[in-house]
Amino acid sequence: MGKADEIAALQAEIAQLKQQLADAEKPSAPLVSPLAPAGGFPALPAIDGVRFAALEAGVRYKGRKDVMLAEVAPGSAIAGVFTRSATRAAPVLDCEAKLGSDSQPGGAIVVNSGNANAFTGNNGVSSVETVTAAVANALAIPQNRVFSSSTGVIGEPLPHDKITGKIGALKDALNADAIQDAAEAIMTTDTFAKGCVEVSGAVTIAGIAKGSGMIAPDMGTMLVYIFTDAKISQPLLQQLLSELTDVTFNCITVDSDTSTSDSLLLVATQKAEAPEIVDLTSPEGQAFKATLHTVMLDLSHQVVKDGEGATKFVEINVTNADTDADAHKIAMAIANSPLVKTAVAGEDPNWGRVVMAVGKSGAKADRDLLSISFGDVLVADKGWVAKGYSEDDAAAHMKGQNLQISVDIGIGSGNATAWTCDLTNRYIEINADYRS
Repeated sequence: MGKADEIAALQAEIAQLKQQLADAEKPSAPLVSPLAPAGGFPALPAIDGVRFAALEAGVRYKGRKDVMLAEVAPGSAIAGVFTRSATRAAPVLDCEAKLGSDSQPGGAIVVNSGNANAFTGNNGVSSVETVTAAVANALAIPQNRVFSSSTGVIGEPLPHDKITGKIGALKDALNADAIQDAAEAIMTTDTFAKGCVEVSGAVTIAGIAKGSGMIAPDMGTMLVYIFTDAKISQPLLQQLLSELTDVTFNCITVDSDTSTSDSLLLVATQKAEAPEIVDLTSPEGQAFKATLHTVMLDLSHQVVKDGEGATKFVEINVTNADTDADAHKIAMAIANSPLVKTAVAGEDPNWGRVVMAVGKSGAKADRDLLSISFGDVLVADKGWVAKGYSEDDAAAHMKGQNLQISVDIGIGSGNATAWTCDLTNRYIEINADYRS
């Protein structure tokens, strides 16, 4: 080997070592969020009156399920809440228009991941029309009872032919026990499928969700589908869903970015042996409300715990604000603050950043009345460092995975809670590479 060859070989070896060093320094993506529920996806029972199917259509992803279909029984009531983004996607607008339909001879929900069908103009409207018509034809139901959702990249035409070409196979695969397949098919940057089930007497409620980034009220990129066998009318179901959304999904945030595509659909198949719920203030109505709240809160927390790059789950409690609305403003200002979230990531009990967030929220506050705690450690009391405050104790709380930040505004009786996660380098990596 000549000297030139030796130099070339040495240069190649140096380049290889540099690449290995760079790879070693670059954070690797966790296969599953460290905050994921223990035990993986829960065992969800079949809900009488609902069947599911999911398969790979190649909308964007390769080698994974990306389209799901849910068929619901005739007579089912369907309620929904959606993003209030001014640029909401064509499927969202279509669902909003269909809610409350008097026609109830069955129904269906069809969802694709990988492409949001948002900011796609008339092409988006046409795609929704084509997909929902294909489902309606296959299941022999009215098109106004077919609800669709899309999640993924914004601004690219939806290759709806890939979906319609699979409708027949989806119909043939419908199965009451395939809800986990449906949960997996709606994922985008999610690291785990999300599901929850609760039972109230003879009534069962089971739900699935997706969401990891672009998560903020009003709702989050978040899709949620909840199914129950309860007997309840559509107006009462809608009233309950709207009320509970405000204290669950509208109280979570990962990055403060409101999606174009958020959709939450709640289906009641009327198949339970329990009597019909005709009054939400009755014992039966209150029990159903409490159980539904549990399912919605659990799913909303799972979305935050799968926040892109998240390593910590943070509950923010605001008390004694001027009003509940002000308390919510303050809680969300803290939850959305990049400075607070990076301090959490760095395990730094920097309460000055919490003070900053309170001040910028736009809600009524008095600096000299604020009290702040991290966990059970009082760090600030009435506008000053708490007597006996221990930085070490506060820092110890910040090292945990499940954190609490409490703020007493000290001027009224308004209360609110919000949930968020930390902001890490991994969030930047995921979103910088999202379309590649």
